[in-house]
Amino acid sequence: MKKIGLATVYGVAAVFIIILVASVIFSLLLRFTSLQEGSLTWLILAISFLALFIGGFVSGGKGKEKGWLMGGATGLLFSLIVFLFQYLGHDAVFSTEQSVYHIGFLATAMIGGIFGVNMTTPSRTM
Repeated sequence: MKKIGLATVYGVAAVFIIILVASVIFSLLLRFTSLQEGSLTWLILAISFLALFIGGFVSGGKGKEKGWLMGGATGLLFSLIVFLFQYLGHDAVFSTEQSVYHIGFLATAMIGGIFGVNMTTPSRTM
């Protein structure tokens, strides 16, 4: 159980680091160029999915087994943190659109976890 928790924390930390770096880059682009926020919507969504995939990959690699569980825990913890921030900070719950995104984030993190386990665990030949 401790292994799952530690791997999940590493995965969520990786997600938030990637999102933080991307946010700084996008804010600088929006500030110093003529880009509008609406023109970056799809790129931001793609980077969000990539960040969750990488987070799942990291957690699967750290856990070294049950990648779907490690990635799923990473996706769930990420969604829980975002939900709590939104609910406690802005007094709003997830909309239907946000719920669909977070289900996609969960699935993406699970796939990343599966890849993470398979890439970091040595293959056994018979």
